[in-house]
Amino acid sequence: MSTPLDQPRAVRDEDALDLSRVDAFLKQHVDGLEGTPTLAQFPGGASNLTYLIAYGERELVLRRPPAGAKAKSAHDMLREAQVMAALKPHYPYVPAILASCNDSSVIGHDFYVMQRLRGSILRRELPSELGLDADGVRQLCLGFIDRLIELHQVDASLPELQHIGKGGGYITRQVAGWSDRWQKAATEDTDACADVVAWLAAKQPARDNASCVIHNDYRFDNVVLDRDHPLDIIGVLDWEMATIGDPLMDLGGSLAYWVQADDDATFQSFRRQPTHVPGMLTRREVIDYYGQRSGLHVDNFDFYEVFGLFRLMVIIQQIYLRFALGQTSNPQFAGFGQAARYMGGRCRRIIGRSTL
Repeated sequence: MSTPLDQPRAVRDEDALDLSRVDAFLKQHVDGLEGTPTLAQFPGGASNLTYLIAYGERELVLRRPPAGAKAKSAHDMLREAQVMAALKPHYPYVPAILASCNDSSVIGHDFYVMQRLRGSILRRELPSELGLDADGVRQLCLGFIDRLIELHQVDASLPELQHIGKGGGYITRQVAGWSDRWQKAATEDTDACADVVAWLAAKQPARDNASCVIHNDYRFDNVVLDRDHPLDIIGVLDWEMATIGDPLMDLGGSLAYWVQADDDATFQSFRRQPTHVPGMLTRREVIDYYGQRSGLHVDNFDFYEVFGLFRLMVIIQQIYLRFALGQTSNPQFAGFGQAARYMGGRCRRIIGRSTL
């Protein structure tokens, strides 16, 4: 049985584009486009914005940054397109890039356009149409982790991939960089979390576990499932933060979003993917499976788990800062300041029981 496609909605007023300018640009750079396009917006994502542009049956996806203040290295659409184009020959789950634009006169931002992968994306709940029992959910979960392991096995020394990141010293750079972003994103009601920042600085590993291609935002809502065979992942999306780095940092970042069935009610309210349903692995089981398949030591994972939560806390706070400054009016961001404070408390609980 086919499962529903991930469906776009009407474009939010604050995210509107000049479709006529986009149409003129695309017809200059993408072959075979005819007629007048339609425009819709995908609902997922609190950072970069994603649109569906349709020329009849021909569908394209446009990605652009949000309005408002942005971290220096964030929301670089041209870099994301370059990373995807370089990685595509070595990791077949990357959508094909069709065009990129650095002319601000088109929509006021850099953007790129890629092929649309027609499949299903898991959001907060597991669709009943998938027809998966607990065993099927477990297979889906294991396949999800396997795709991440396969990415980490791509040869990062290939010349076309070396520009993606700086290589060794990744953990040190990340702790310093995200700590600095945290300070810059503070608002009057921010919990400074100086103890968490200090713990990360003191407990960071002396060296990277490995240096490989990492996604840096690997979640179920960033993968595309085959409509007819939902256990098969046909695409991986959202490569904005992809780089050359430590694979356990990538796994820790993914687990920051992994809300399991026995988590507290507040963390359950953050859930964006169906990681709580019977058959899904727990965070500890994900870590152990990854370690078994990758050969990396994962016994002392507390640092990576805390850092993943801390990085998510910073991202949430950066979005809340845009809301507090009036740079976005999206009402879903109003509670992000409180959410960041909760994440700080969650970091402290892991630190409190850590043996590091």
